[in-house]
Amino acid sequence: MDAPFQPLLKKDFDFAAAQHLLARAGFGGTPAQVRGLVERGLDGSLEIIVDFRGEAELAAEANLRSDLLRADTPEEREAVRLARAAGDEETIARLQALRQQRERDDRAQIAEMQKWWLRRMIETPRPLEEKLTLFWHSHFATGYRTIENSWHMAMQNALLRRECAGSFERLARGIISDPAMLKYLDNDENRRRSPNENLARELLELFTLGEGNGYGENDIKEGARALTGRTFRGNEYYFDKNQFDTGTKQIFGRTGVFSGDDFVSMILARPQCSQFLALKLYRYFVNDAPKLSRDGTETVLRLATEIRENNYQLRPALRALFRSRHFYAPENRLAVVKSPAQLMVQTIRSLGTPPREMKSLVDAGDLMGQQLFQPPSVKGWDGGRAWINTATLFVRQNIVVYLVTGRRPQGFDWSESEMSYDSSHLVEHLRDATGALDPREAVRSLASFALGGTVAPERTAQLDSFLESLGGTVTDDRVKAILCLLGAMPEYQLC
Repeated sequence: MDAPFQPLLKKDFDFAAAQHLLARAGFGGTPAQVRGLVERGLDGSLEIIVDFRGEAELAAEANLRSDLLRADTPEEREAVRLARAAGDEETIARLQALRQQRERDDRAQIAEMQKWWLRRMIETPRPLEEKLTLFWHSHFATGYRTIENSWHMAMQNALLRRECAGSFERLARGIISDPAMLKYLDNDENRRRSPNENLARELLELFTLGEGNGYGENDIKEGARALTGRTFRGNEYYFDKNQFDTGTKQIFGRTGVFSGDDFVSMILARPQCSQFLALKLYRYFVNDAPKLSRDGTETVLRLATEIRENNYQLRPALRALFRSRHFYAPENRLAVVKSPAQLMVQTIRSLGTPPREMKSLVDAGDLMGQQLFQPPSVKGWDGGRAWINTATLFVRQNIVVYLVTGRRPQGFDWSESEMSYDSSHLVEHLRDATGALDPREAVRSLASFALGGTVAPERTAQLDSFLESLGGTVTDDRVKAILCLLGAMPEYQLC
């Protein structure tokens, strides 16, 4: 393709292109919502998708407590001291039980946060905001089991959401002051006499430049010295100046008494940073194949330029990407494997199914390899083809059945949800003047919409035969049966 980063022609922003945009820049939408974007045109659609404003405060919306894992009060510490001095085992046991109860309450709170976030993805009028927050959650990966503080995870989630389409510079500076990340990568133990390299290493390797890309071991060691003294007290970032290494440091060939903020500034000035970020955004939004095509390589370079020229403001770069011809190219349709969250949320938002029971969806996400607030490591989720294996594929197929029908496997029985689902909105626009539906047209429309593109003839032949075996005419139950069959197809795992 000549000039793949050039804008898509207005005439080419059709139903399929609008559906593609909704799926990639969010979590899909109903046929009516897709048609609404087509009427707006590409620029009008990007205005409402990319230029979203405002976000709810997680603490208020999810009714969270910030004091569950607070430090013991002076009175509590004194009570413990006195009890130990007096050998008062009963008082010591009572105070320990109170602490253990707070820890149980904190574990319950993170479970509520998982449901809250998944529900927010389903209900949000700003889907790109949540899609990007999920992206940054895997990029700046932090796991609850390590830090064991739900409020710190909530604060990090709020940071990622606040800057998700804004400034990568503020994200990078925020993450080196974030209590959850400081704890996760042991920077609360990074002291001038014994520097801890974890945060410096991952900041370079995973967060900004890429493994071995434009830095050396000495930059890690000296960067760790620049990050000394960055810790937290309670729920707030704290700079312990007594633990900051005030000596001269050499980073990227420069010499100075550099601080953590200086370290971030020096990283952002390196061209590898925008290129690394552009590649990660490309694989998340455009094509997750390990190897880039020629047009993909050009698009990544152009996207990196957009990021640099806009001083790491992300919204202009995203707008240019979602407007580009390459984003809508045939080879980039159905070229990203749906994450578990994408699979569930897109099924709900595009097919209009009820969300069913939120804990069941959280549990299914875990079984499929994506537990919110608990990435598998500091590298985040691998994504792409790593989402699919024999175990996860079984759950993926069953979760679609559960969302469409309300039934889920429990042993050899099926439990049924009381939440009804009317699938008629998916085919209503196909009725003729008499209200009749052509079965073949309905099958092709359902398949094209659910699978997000042109459907192979053998697939439509299978669906025609399946509908015929059910009686031939189109009813609500038969539409649901077709959707369950579509959800079991390999193509349904792609967006």
